[in-house]
Amino acid sequence: MSVFRVEGSFNARRGYWQPFTKSHEAESPEQAREWALSEIGGCHGVKRQRIRITSVSEVPAA
Repeated sequence: MSVFRVEGSFNARRGYWQPFTKSHEAESPEQAREWALSEIGGCHGVKRQRIRITSVSEVPAA
C-alpha cells in the first residue's frame, strides 16, 4: 500500500477556514480522501460539505 497526503481546509466553528494536512496509508487516492473526510468530520464535528480538499498526492517511499 502507498501513503497519501491529503491537504485542504475545513470551516471551523469560529467562521474561518482552518487548513489541515493528513497522511494515511491507503490503496488509492479516493480511499485516502474518504478517510480524511471521516477523520476531520469525526474529530471536529464538521459536515462533509464544510470540508474542502485541495490535493491528494502520493508520498514517495523513504
